[in-house]
Amino acid sequence: MSQAAEGSSGGGTVEYIQHHLTNLCIGDCDPITHKAAGFWALHVDTVFFSVLLGGLIVLVSARLGKQLTEGVPGGFQNFVESILDFVNGQISDSFPNPPKIIGPMALTIFVWVWLMNFMDLIPVDLLPVIASWMGVSYLKVVPTTDLSTAFAMSFTVFFLIIYYNFKSKGAVGYLKMFLFHPFGKFFIPANIVMTGIEELAKPLSLGLRLFGNMFAGELVFLLIALLGGAATLGLGLLIWFPLQVVLDLGWLLFHILVITLQAFIFMVLTIVYLSMAHTKDH
Repeated sequence: MSQAAEGSSGGGTVEYIQHHLTNLCIGDCDPITHKAAGFWALHVDTVFFSVLLGGLIVLVSARLGKQLTEGVPGGFQNFVESILDFVNGQISDSFPNPPKIIGPMALTIFVWVWLMNFMDLIPVDLLPVIASWMGVSYLKVVPTTDLSTAFAMSFTVFFLIIYYNFKSKGAVGYLKMFLFHPFGKFFIPANIVMTGIEELAKPLSLGLRLFGNMFAGELVFLLIALLGGAATLGLGLLIWFPLQVVLDLGWLLFHILVITLQAFIFMVLTIVYLSMAHTKDH
C-alpha cells in the first residue's frame, strides 16, 4: 500500500501531508514534531540533495570540459552552449561591465536551482518509501521547499550586494546612499528607513518567492497523490485513479514551466541587484 493510501486510511490526510513536509532533522530538533527547535538543527536531507545535485553539476561540467570539440559539436555540447549563450545574454542586457565571477555564478545559480526544483517532479512517495526501507523516517527531497535553502542562497547574494556596493561606492558613498536616498538631504531619518527596507527586501523577495512557489507546487502534488490513496480503498477506483493520472500529468507539465521560471527569476534578479550595486550612483 502506498503512503498516500496509508495516510488516507490511518493517520489521515493532514498527517500524510505533514509527514512529507517534515525534514530529516538532527541536532536541536523537537522530539514530537521532528521540526528544528533551535539554531543547532540540521536538515540532513536538504544538505544531502543540495550537495548531491551540486556535485552532479561539477561532475558533468568536468566531463564535458574534457570532451569539448570545435567545428561541429555534439548534441549535449550544443545544449550546454545554448544555456551559456542564454545566461550571457541576460548578463549583457543588465550588466554593462560585469566582473568575471558574474557569468559562472549566474550559470551556477540557474542550473543548480533548476535541478533542486526538478526534484519536485519525482513521484512524491517514491524516494521517501525507499528511504523508509533503510530506516529513514522522514525525507524531504526538494531542497528549495526548505526555507533554509532559499534564504541561504538569497543572503549569500545579499552579502555580495553589500561587498560590491562597498567596492564600487566606497564606505562613504555607501553611507550616503542611506542618508540621501530617496528624498534628499532634508529627510535623512526617512531616507535611512526607506533605503534599509529597500535593501532588506532584496534577499527576502528572492528567498520567499522561490520557497513559496516550490512549497505550493509540492503541496499540490501531495494533494493529487491523496486522490490515488483514497481510490485504492473504495469502489470509485475506476473514476478516481484516471482522474489522478490526468491531474498529475497536467500539473507536472505546468510545473516544468514553474521550476524553470523560478530558476530564471532567481538568476535574473541576482544579476540585476549586483549590477545596481556596481554603479557608483544609486
